[in-house]
Amino acid sequence: MNEQRFGGRALAMIVAALLAVAGFLGYRGELPGWPSGASEVAAPIIEPAPPPLDPLAVAAVVDPALVDVSASTKPFGLGAAGSGIVLTADGQVLTSHHVVKGADTVTVTDVGNGRDYDAVVLGYDSDADIALLALSGATGLPTARIGSSADARVRDEVLAIGNAGGVGGTPTAIQGTLTDLDSTIAALNSADLSRKALTGMLEVAAAVTSGQSGGALADREGAVIGVIAAASGDPARTVNRPPNGYAVPIDTAMRVVQQIRSGTPTDTVHVGPTATLGVLTTDAKPAGARIDMAIYGLPAYAAGLTHGEVITSVDGRAISTARALHAAINVHKPDDTIQLEILDTAGARRTVTLVLALGTPN
Repeated sequence: MNEQRFGGRALAMIVAALLAVAGFLGYRGELPGWPSGASEVAAPIIEPAPPPLDPLAVAAVVDPALVDVSASTKPFGLGAAGSGIVLTADGQVLTSHHVVKGADTVTVTDVGNGRDYDAVVLGYDSDADIALLALSGATGLPTARIGSSADARVRDEVLAIGNAGGVGGTPTAIQGTLTDLDSTIAALNSADLSRKALTGMLEVAAAVTSGQSGGALADREGAVIGVIAAASGDPARTVNRPPNGYAVPIDTAMRVVQQIRSGTPTDTVHVGPTATLGVLTTDAKPAGARIDMAIYGLPAYAAGLTHGEVITSVDGRAISTARALHAAINVHKPDDTIQLEILDTAGARRTVTLVLALGTPN
């Protein structure tokens, strides 16, 4: 009897010791080194679907931080209408470059308070189609919540909000989904009929319309992830294909803003008032910027530059194309003195010194 009691107690102690050792080694259903006869299969993690975008709630967040932008040119007052996104309470506004391109005057109506402001162009990047404005006398403006386009995913729901049709008033909100994160498009500027290639664009399946340019592409939380830039065309004429809108990713736009705020121009980012030479040019063969027209009353005309002559350098910097000439002038300001090397129509070379004039955002 004692032996049986002793044997049972010994067996219990051995089992307890094994359990203690197993627990110390992280035991999870099998003893170390003992085959269990079954293999583990990782169960897939199913993330819950995000809630659907509420267009009324998102618009309520974004609308107060939007402005209507009106640009006009002399002498006829023609121009463009668009939208803008308020970045700072004292009136820095993000918009599309093509909205203010060629404008002599820019006026802004704030959606949040209904007030009108005169605006100046602090800088722009025509390649990225981004401009930064400053509103005169603005204080205490509601500001937009800036998100990150790096977090955007295809099929995300978004809301495109802006001054549809350029008629002002309450912004128009169009709901859609992201269909591409890196589109390349050829955008037509309806104001001057110029075309520009835009790359790296967010594409959204939504009927974006004229006037929403410079407006906000917002996510379900009301954070701005893009700046509306273009539409695929007139929705009424679209056959068997829904219209699309395109937006500059907000990360790209904010890099331009930071460059402008730094006060340092680059070949693509212009800072401050625009300087102009006053010429229309095309690419020359084999190299250079060929003058197609020297505009009356501007520096090139006053300096005697004429149709057919070729600009080959600016301040010793070789000019190989019309685009290179634009980049060389882009880093200058009005009243800067520059030196041009000119190849005339007879093949003779000469040096011309002139002073740049004040121009419009180009």
